[in-house]
Amino acid sequence: MQRMATFKFPPSPCEYLPHQQSQFECELHAELDPMAYMQRLKEGWRRFGPVVFRPDCLECRSCQSLRIPVATFRQSAGQRRTWTRNQGEVELLIGTPVASSERLALFIKFHEHGRQVKGWPADEDYDLRLTLHVTNPLPTEEWSYWIGERLVGVGYVDPLPEGLSAVYFFHDPAEHRRSLGTFNILQMIEAARRRGLPHVYLGYYVDGCRSLEYKARFRPNEVLTAAEWRSFVE
Repeated sequence: MQRMATFKFPPSPCEYLPHQQSQFECELHAELDPMAYMQRLKEGWRRFGPVVFRPDCLECRSCQSLRIPVATFRQSAGQRRTWTRNQGEVELLIGTPVASSERLALFIKFHEHGRQVKGWPADEDYDLRLTLHVTNPLPTEEWSYWIGERLVGVGYVDPLPEGLSAVYFFHDPAEHRRSLGTFNILQMIEAARRRGLPHVYLGYYVDGCRSLEYKARFRPNEVLTAAEWRSFVE
């Protein structure tokens, strides 16, 4: 890793567990070596744009890094239905992240739905620049999902030496019956299998946070303890 600045945000109300205070340890990188970031990921760090971060909360340790061992993963009955429902109807294209009015409109629609239905904080400064290649210190893949000519989902994925790491995913709320978030993760697991990569990293699992608890439904999985990765939900 090169050209790095470190900083900490002051404690603030947690977006995952509102009764807790959160604090993040952060590093700002102009460049990232994929192997060095792979090691960071295995130590519980995450990345969004040029910021590499991990929770460093004073009283809470609920954030747990979760990953899927590709070789042993098995789809549940519900996941098989999601896979079958979308195969042949939803097309996945993998390429370099690009800016477009279509993508920004979908991003805004997704967040407005989250604000109205799930109580997400209002954010009028919608911006995709942190996901774009020009601001990324690592080469990121854009996974776009299409039904015919209509864009219905966009995911950003870091391809790393020992796994795929999910950065962010948003989709059309009108297609909620398709469970596109689940479909995206299933596609990541299959892609990792084809590429010979052992793990898919899904970010933080937080017990009690509805927006993050779904990650434990991809089984078996592992979480990072203070010393090592261990089996979590078989």
